[in-house]
Amino acid sequence: MLNEVYLDKLVSIMGAERVDAMLIAPSEDLEFLLGFSPHMDERFQGFFITKDKEMFYIVPQLNREEMQETLKGRKVYDWGDGEGFLDTVETALKEFGLENKTIGVNGTTSAVSILDIKNRINVNFVNGKPILEELRIIKSDEELENLRKAAAIADRVFEEILEYIKPGLQEKDIKEKIQELFIKNGAEGMAFNPIVASGPNSSKPHYNQYSRYIQEKDVIILDFGCKYKGLCSDMSRTVFVGGVTDEERKIYDIVYKAQDEGEKAVKEGVTAESVDAVSRNIIKEAGYGEYFLNRLGHGIGFSVHEAPDIKGGNKRVLEKGMAFSIEPGIYLPGKFGVRIENIMVIGKDGPEAINKANKELVVV
Repeated sequence: MLNEVYLDKLVSIMGAERVDAMLIAPSEDLEFLLGFSPHMDERFQGFFITKDKEMFYIVPQLNREEMQETLKGRKVYDWGDGEGFLDTVETALKEFGLENKTIGVNGTTSAVSILDIKNRINVNFVNGKPILEELRIIKSDEELENLRKAAAIADRVFEEILEYIKPGLQEKDIKEKIQELFIKNGAEGMAFNPIVASGPNSSKPHYNQYSRYIQEKDVIILDFGCKYKGLCSDMSRTVFVGGVTDEERKIYDIVYKAQDEGEKAVKEGVTAESVDAVSRNIIKEAGYGEYFLNRLGHGIGFSVHEAPDIKGGNKRVLEKGMAFSIEPGIYLPGKFGVRIENIMVIGKDGPEAINKANKELVVV
């Protein structure tokens, strides 16, 4: 089902940005607007919407039926493997008056395809990501409430997974249990593949293997989230197995303070970079600045990563309706890492951490 409210909003933003059309390849962006995104492979396809809200889709014959069902009453151009897509693209762009016009493209559009199109027909392609980010950066009250519900499910999963973790389990056992618990607790599905990073693996912020076994004395970063009515949750906790060393406690306390003060710095009207600076300076002053590798946070909504980025250099002013993570970390290569993450929203009653799960140091 077409998301008419957001399609209207997209057209309005395009007008303000002087973009004549948008090209959106299969992606979360497309699913958000159309309620469906086909399987993406090397074949060119994409949804076009003009500044006058005319719509059409260019699709391989493999996906023609699906897109005709999705875009009832709108033009669907298809092409076969034997002929290639360029003749079809040229025909469509000319029929909709887009020759010599400016077209924004989303982040999953193939650069190779764009180059081939430009060699065939004169169009000016521009980065459409900022337009699509602006489309979703301010959430409605209903969307914020669904973010809260997604966060509440993640909170419950964290409390339940603590009862499961023990020495001898493999990281993949914990990952699979997390996925099972999300479904049990009412999630639609996972927002992303859970991270279960134990021991020295915890110094790798985006570790994505699951082969190590939990030791009698260990540290584990858990990072997971789900989808609820299309909205995502995302939280991280660092837990300790069988005890904690003085160094681990010291690092945990620094990250805890940085995360807590980062939350307190969130206010309507301040810049994203100013919030990042609060947490970053705490870690820097403690002597671990070089081990804080990531931005402080990312926006969240229908995608687990969207605008606004909470990072240095981002002068975007925080507004009511925004939602984003606060997730400082310290990662000591070859030793261990610590990350604590909550999602913040700026609702009608002001800033709020919507994750309520315990973030104090936990030993299981």
